Amino acid sequence: MQGRPFENEKYINLSMSNLEQIKRPISKELDHFEQFFKESMRSRIGLLDKITRYIVKTKGKQMRPMFVLLSAMVNGGINDSTYRAATLIELLHTATLVHDDVVDDSNERRGFFSINALWKNKISVLVGDFLLSRGMLLALDNGDFELLRIVSNAVKAMSEGELLQIEKARRMDIKEPVYFEIITKKTASLIASCCAVGAASAGADKQTIERMQQFGINVGIAFQIKDDIFDYQLNSKTGKPSGIDIKERKMTLPLIYLLNQSGIIEKRQIIHLVKRHGNNPEKVAGLIEKVEQAGGIAYAEQQMQKYIGLALEQLEGLPPSDALEALKKLVDYTISRKK
Repeated sequence: MQGRPFENEKYINLSMSNLEQIKRPISKELDHFEQFFKESMRSRIGLLDKITRYIVKTKGKQMRPMFVLLSAMVNGGINDSTYRAATLIELLHTATLVHDDVVDDSNERRGFFSINALWKNKISVLVGDFLLSRGMLLALDNGDFELLRIVSNAVKAMSEGELLQIEKARRMDIKEPVYFEIITKKTASLIASCCAVGAASAGADKQTIERMQQFGINVGIAFQIKDDIFDYQLNSKTGKPSGIDIKERKMTLPLIYLLNQSGIIEKRQIIHLVKRHGNNPEKVAGLIEKVEQAGGIAYAEQQMQKYIGLALEQLEGLPPSDALEALKKLVDYTISRKK
C-alpha cells in the first residue's frame, strides 16, 4: 500500500492551505457575490424574507462560490455572468439542502437549527421551491441558458446519486464501481458544475469548459473520499471514531475495501453487523478497527491522492497567476481540511 496523504510532492503541497489565504485573489469579488446573493433572495413576503436572511447568516465556508470565481478568473476573468453563475449554484444547492433536511428529519445544519426545525416542514418545502424558482428565473431573465443547463444537470445527477445510494443500501451490495458512480453523481457533480459555469461565464470554449468540469469531478471524488475517512478518525471531543456512516448503513470506500478482502462468511458477518448492530458502539468500534487493520483507510487515502493528482493535471497549461495558485490551494484544502 502506498503512503499517507501529502507524500506525493508532485501533486500535493505539504503545507495545509488556509481558506483566508485562498480567498485573497478574489476577496473583493466574494464580497460582491455575497451582496448579489442576498439581493437575489429578497421577497416582499415578510416571513420569506426573514427565512432567507437566516439562510444567508448560516452559510458555510463559501467553497462553491470560490470554485466558480477562481475558475472564471483563470479562464478569462470575472464578469456579471460569473456572479449570476455563483448565485445560481448557491440558490439551487441551498434549495436541495432545505429539502434534504425535511426528508432526513434533520434539526441541525452547520451547527445552526435547520429551516424545518424552526419553521416546520410545509414552510421548508415552500422555501426550497422558492429558491429553485429564483435560481431558474435569474438565469432565464439574463439569457444564461448554458449556465442553467450545466447546473440543472448537476441537480439531476445529485438526485440520481441519492436514489441510487438508497436503492443499494437496502441490500448492502455496493461494489467499488457503484460507489464511485454514486459519489460522482451525489457529490462531485456539484463541484464540477461550479468549475464548468465559472469557465463558461468567462467565455471559455467548449473544450475548456469540459476540462474544468472534469477537474471538478476529480476534486469532488477526492472530497467525498476525505469525508469517508473522517468517519474512521478520532473525534476531538469523544476521543473515538464517530462511525456515523456505519450507523446510517452507508457503504463507504474503507468498508467496501474490507468487504472485498473478506471471505464469504466474514462478509456476511460484517453486513449483518452493519444492518443489525449499527447502534452498538462496541461492535462499531470493532468494525472500525477491522477496517484499519485490513488497510481500508490507507487504500481510501491512496485513492484520494490519485484523484487529486488527476484534478491538478487538468490545470496544467493554464497561464500562471495568483488565481491559479489559489485554485490549486483550494484543491489541497479539500483533502487537508479538518471537517
